[in-house]
Amino acid sequence: MANRPLAERMRPQTLDDYVGQKQLVGKGSVLRKMIDSGHVPSFILWGPPGVGKTTLAKIISKQLDIPFFTLSAINSGVKDVRDIIEKVKSTQYFNNMRPILFIDEIHRFSKSQQDSLLAAVENGTITLIGATTENPSFEVIRPLLSRCQVYVLKSLDDDDLISLMNKALREDIELQKYKVEIKETAALLRFAGGDARKLLNILELVIDAEDGDPVVITDAKVIDRLQENPAA
Repeated sequence: MANRPLAERMRPQTLDDYVGQKQLVGKGSVLRKMIDSGHVPSFILWGPPGVGKTTLAKIISKQLDIPFFTLSAINSGVKDVRDIIEKVKSTQYFNNMRPILFIDEIHRFSKSQQDSLLAAVENGTITLIGATTENPSFEVIRPLLSRCQVYVLKSLDDDDLISLMNKALREDIELQKYKVEIKETAALLRFAGGDARKLLNILELVIDAEDGDPVVITDAKVIDRLQENPAA
């Protein structure tokens, strides 16, 4: 298959393609209204892995045509934060749109790292979007938390996952090379555990391992493949 994983190839580019989180981005929802109005405040997305936190931040930036900077708290420090803030300050942006600074795993930032964001968030130099799998109330310093809305993302339900799987089979150029027959979905859904990325990784793993045509996906086949490759 292609070098880019299926989950990356299927990453939604618009809100209309975004699967799940209707409570946040469905028609008439609070975040959808903000995006449609063109005014997005700083906020933190809290939810389990694979539910669309990074994707949502990128869609907002693209839809509003706002410059997008990203840092991962795992391998970034205070200097990286300050470098981006200085770059933003020294650059004149069209329509004075505040660039988005997206910080993945923001709960891993130390107090001093989070402190380095405060002034830029407060004076509107940047719009901060943080993503975390941990409760922000315990992991994000109070002064920063008070300047950000917190939105909770939920694990994808079975209907969301099946919709995503069917969309991948229907639209992905690489998967279109195969005739895929989904006979059973229980194992796929169970191992995915509400995680879109994991579901697509498993689907790709099972299809990749097949020689024949059509590719028939059963619970037994999914379990067998995952026993051979438990890292999926």
